[in-house]
Amino acid sequence: MERSAVLQSDAPLQLSRKHYLSLWNNDDPEGDMWRSGSSSSVTVLDVSRVTLLSNLGSGLREPWKFLPLLVKIIHKSRLRYYGKFGQKIDYPYQAYFEVADQSGTMSLVLWNELCPEFYQRFTVGTVLYLQNYTLKQSYSNRSRPQMDHHRLQTFTSVEICLNRHNPTAIITVISPKNVRPEWMLPDVCYQFTCRSELDKLANNAACDVIALVTFVGRVERVKSKMTKGPEKYWTYRWIHAVDGTSDHPFVLELFSSSQMDIFSRICPMTYLVCTQMRLCQVEGSLPYLTSSSETEMFVTGCHKGQPYVSDPRVKSFIQWTKTQKDNAVLQKTAVGGHYCYPHPPRTFTQSAADASVQVPLVSAEDLKQELASLQYREHKKLAIQGQITAVRYMERPKVPDAHQPGDEQTVPDTHSPSAAAEQQSRLPSPSSDGSSAGSGRKRIPVRKTKQSSNDGGTSAKRRLVYKDAEEESHHCDPACEEVQHVETEEDNRDSDALSWESSSWATQRQEVREHLCDGGLYRDSVSRRFSFEEKDVLLQWGNLQPTRWHPDLTADAVPPADCPGYYQVTILGINKQIAVDAACFPVVTSDDPRTVGLSQDPHGNTMLSCLSSGFLCPLGDAASHSETALPEPNEILATAGELEDTHLVCILDLCHLGGDEVEILISKVYKVSEVSFS
Repeated sequence: MERSAVLQSDAPLQLSRKHYLSLWNNDDPEGDMWRSGSSSSVTVLDVSRVTLLSNLGSGLREPWKFLPLLVKIIHKSRLRYYGKFGQKIDYPYQAYFEVADQSGTMSLVLWNELCPEFYQRFTVGTVLYLQNYTLKQSYSNRSRPQMDHHRLQTFTSVEICLNRHNPTAIITVISPKNVRPEWMLPDVCYQFTCRSELDKLANNAACDVIALVTFVGRVERVKSKMTKGPEKYWTYRWIHAVDGTSDHPFVLELFSSSQMDIFSRICPMTYLVCTQMRLCQVEGSLPYLTSSSETEMFVTGCHKGQPYVSDPRVKSFIQWTKTQKDNAVLQKTAVGGHYCYPHPPRTFTQSAADASVQVPLVSAEDLKQELASLQYREHKKLAIQGQITAVRYMERPKVPDAHQPGDEQTVPDTHSPSAAAEQQSRLPSPSSDGSSAGSGRKRIPVRKTKQSSNDGGTSAKRRLVYKDAEEESHHCDPACEEVQHVETEEDNRDSDALSWESSSWATQRQEVREHLCDGGLYRDSVSRRFSFEEKDVLLQWGNLQPTRWHPDLTADAVPPADCPGYYQVTILGINKQIAVDAACFPVVTSDDPRTVGLSQDPHGNTMLSCLSSGFLCPLGDAASHSETALPEPNEILATAGELEDTHLVCILDLCHLGGDEVEILISKVYKVSEVSFS
């Protein structure tokens, strides 16, 4: 039962912790107290008989002697779903909180039916009066927030459990205006770190940040590292934010948790607060911050009433923002597009000791299977050995084929924790026959390069065959439709494009069994400049789409991308049986979000150095409209001869953009001298 009521003191205020709180029914929906678990119309809260957290260590041996607790929430973790198929629990949820009183801190666990009722109501700074709770041995194999800055003793042997049944917990949420100084509850403390101090922190250190957002990456998904549990995929996005203390922005990797509404509303020009972020030090890139299970996010519109608003670091940041001009900041903003961080290191290393953090080195055949199993917005980073046999300059991104009427794609709805229970069945996971729940049968565009005797072996006509992912040879299923392009307008346009081929590619092409020609740059691969007029369209474009979605509903509304061109690269696998097309999209301006943390050592702008470095030298400044003499594509392709018969390791970023769009981008190539196996 829930009821709202007001608090009154029935004892003199000078008696520390010696007064009572009266609770009665009130018709005001915004009452001063929320209470659950009591059946009486009038309840008296005896604050004089509360116990301290330090006294609960022996509670496991004497559970009948539990006295009420009066505590304040100082940390809040994400809502966790632990449901399994066939499990007879209506609300299989769990949420951890860290609570404190004058004696120290302890973990509190909210279970099952109480989570939908209280999770949103339990915010950092909330004061709770708890009765009918239980204690149990702490679960050691879980993450915990770093709380050294609170300077309180931490009790980790037991944790407080609140349940709907056996026993029914009685929870009273006390209004802030009724919290008494005599209770001596600790203040909520933060450890805000400015960007200029970030490099001094140790790896995995926790910190809080407040900054102005300048770049918001598209939402992507990655397979969960957890071998058990219902969460098969994690949803995340990359953020850049500045605070005026450094020339470098914060690079934030934010995972969606129980704040999906805030996660989807993050956009440039907003004030972003993230708590309990963990520092990641990486070789060859600037350090970045990744969210943890204890991270909370707040954007403009959510800051009012939060405990951190009085923090000196927050006030200093607000003063800095008042000195900034919107137009100047807008020139440095961007939304969406391909973005991957950290940048690849200078040396490619494969070691059995660190296999979990390394980019997997796969064969061309395995790469084909990885492409076939990609799910909507899933990102993978893989390495493949081989030779670059052809390079073609392309002026603009690929345009996908128009969807036929009635052709809909199903996208998993991960916007709420409750969706995790259905996630496995709703995700477009590959089935035994190679089909996908997301877009019908999953197809890989494969160019057949072997010519039959009927073709005379030298036919100039090319066929593009859509082949099922599970087929192991180039023979097509009779039911698979072949789409033949003979001297089409697009073929004529491509034939006039700037290109280079190795001297042996004409012969090797005849022996290639399959040519995976997904590779290319799509409109969703290129970031856009942010503007307030296009805010809603850009937010929708960068977020996950609804469960049922027609691309033609919003595709034309997305502002066009300013694409300077890219290079389509053909990689021949080391076995010379499978070739794959990938796009090299080098950075050409300093305001590109991908320049952050990128090593900008000067190079000769050869084809190999551009593939290795990821940028053209020197970078121009689009914001200031300065004219920088960048090499022309024909000048770069003129140096491609050094790729002839050169064995390379290519780092590929794969992402399923929806429909038939599978993004394959080269982020770096390594020569043999830059590869280390141990």
